[in-house]
Amino acid sequence: MKQIYAFEKVEDYVSFQAITERFSKRLVQYEYMLKEKYALSSVPKGIVWTTEELATTVFSTIPIPAYTNNEIIYMSPDLKAWRKLFLKQLEGRNLSYIQNFYENYSENHLFVILAHELTHHSDLFIDDFEVARENSIWFEEGMCFYLPRRLLLTQKEFEEITTVESELVEVFKDEYGNRPLDEFGSSSYRGSLASIMYDYWRSFLAVKYLIEIQANGNINTVFKHYHNWHNEGRKVPLTQYFELD
Repeated sequence: MKQIYAFEKVEDYVSFQAITERFSKRLVQYEYMLKEKYALSSVPKGIVWTTEELATTVFSTIPIPAYTNNEIIYMSPDLKAWRKLFLKQLEGRNLSYIQNFYENYSENHLFVILAHELTHHSDLFIDDFEVARENSIWFEEGMCFYLPRRLLLTQKEFEEITTVESELVEVFKDEYGNRPLDEFGSSSYRGSLASIMYDYWRSFLAVKYLIEIQANGNINTVFKHYHNWHNEGRKVPLTQYFELD
């Protein structure tokens, strides 16, 4: 993949050069893992490294400075900006453990976000970037977090992020949990940051449950059922097919 730097200031390029180089090298290794085990056959043409501001106001209006399309991954490597963004999603609630987690959000967790974007390009996912991706987007988004977290984080890091996002789902479920998970994608980027992230948190937790409880840790089994649901004509919502509440 080409490494494309889109910064307004030379100072920004210099400031983020080291982390972008570290991430680029690590992504090559992760790419190899996906090609070996998770049907990654083609990769984007490049990564556009940019600031949070440019990612969310110029290249896109999505309020999260990491996303991908069929050809390009856009990513802000600004760890401080990501920490502020994640603290914003708490909406002023007094959640000391979670606040401490995000105040110290690690480079390793940030790399998982980049790996998440590459994971979207796996051929194991049925829907193309060009089509309206609804009905099962929660599965793809949840899996694109589960795989890199399982493959790249330590067990302690994995358990910690699971605890944080489980608690956040509980905290915000009365406010944002009144829509079916299958509707993820119909209005994903409207509303507050917390309402947007709520669907990501519960998608990851749903996929984790499918793999670790229903399938006894067998990721391939879960993908097989997902493909069966599609091949049978998507007759019921995917959550119903998986017998999720």
